[in-house]
Amino acid sequence: MPNTELLPVKTPTLDSDFEAALRHFNTNCKSKKMLKIYEDLCDKSLHVSSAKEFFLNNFNYYEVKNNQEDEKALLTGYYEPLLYGSRTYKKPYIYPLYRPPADLLHVNLSDSHKELKNMRLRGKLVDGKVISYDDRESINSKESNLSVICYVDDRISRFFLEVQGSGRVRLDNGDTIFVGYADQNGHAYTSIGKVLVEKKEIKKSDISLQSIRLWLEQHRKSMDKILNKNRSFVFFKERSYSATGALGVELTSKESVAVDSRYIPLGSLLSIDSESYKRVVFAEDTGGAIRGSVRADLFLGFGKKALKRAGTLKERVKLYIWLPKNRLVAK
Repeated sequence: MPNTELLPVKTPTLDSDFEAALRHFNTNCKSKKMLKIYEDLCDKSLHVSSAKEFFLNNFNYYEVKNNQEDEKALLTGYYEPLLYGSRTYKKPYIYPLYRPPADLLHVNLSDSHKELKNMRLRGKLVDGKVISYDDRESINSKESNLSVICYVDDRISRFFLEVQGSGRVRLDNGDTIFVGYADQNGHAYTSIGKVLVEKKEIKKSDISLQSIRLWLEQHRKSMDKILNKNRSFVFFKERSYSATGALGVELTSKESVAVDSRYIPLGSLLSIDSESYKRVVFAEDTGGAIRGSVRADLFLGFGKKALKRAGTLKERVKLYIWLPKNRLVAK
């Protein structure tokens, strides 16, 4: 865990169901990333009589601390949205969900440039040179030959689907399909909420998914200009199951969080302590907006209630990581 300060602390009181946490732990142990962190504890977890004792007896508990003055210790929320679409282009289904482009290159320079190890470098080959891949405005403004999963009826919902990372689409034939993050065009994520605050269109204290959507709906002529401020563009793949994260496992409401994997390894067993949540959770996802060592985005499930809570959740948080007692931690 480079660039992350860990302070040993006593295990605090938590609201978590440790039996559920143990079942979640066992499921995640099927992931290679989880096995790398917890090794023999994954096998040991299958043969315990008390879930709470397993966690308390086999792990040390550390508070993750900020190393940068400009970092904010922040807990936000995300959810699995529902969109409406069609396999074919026809009104009102005119906004495509694209699969990753065939000409999208992944550039790996970490062998010779160690400082680029955690950078997402994407591009395309033009006249023998690798250049930046098309940004959001370019992808949306020109006729594309990209492979389309389906078309949806609302470009605002499509944009928020990119932010959430996965969702469901109810097709016009009655079927429901699951879609999830597959790749990204390589451009840095920019929060349009922050853009609207800087332009004094929405007060910082009022910013939420709901207030951003309302502003976009009320300013249709300015919508594309604002959306294009986020040059990042997400490509999707169709899945056979509901929301999954970067760890490759199905997300669980109020037990899965997205983190900045530069600081917190995917698969880590964590605890969050905020005004509303004091829980054992698992680092199962990442996100372009999740930046910093003490930063977590809590998955809140599917449906209108999840949307309402995710859209307004913004709390100071303390973040803790559970590590095996036999693991040495640099001070």
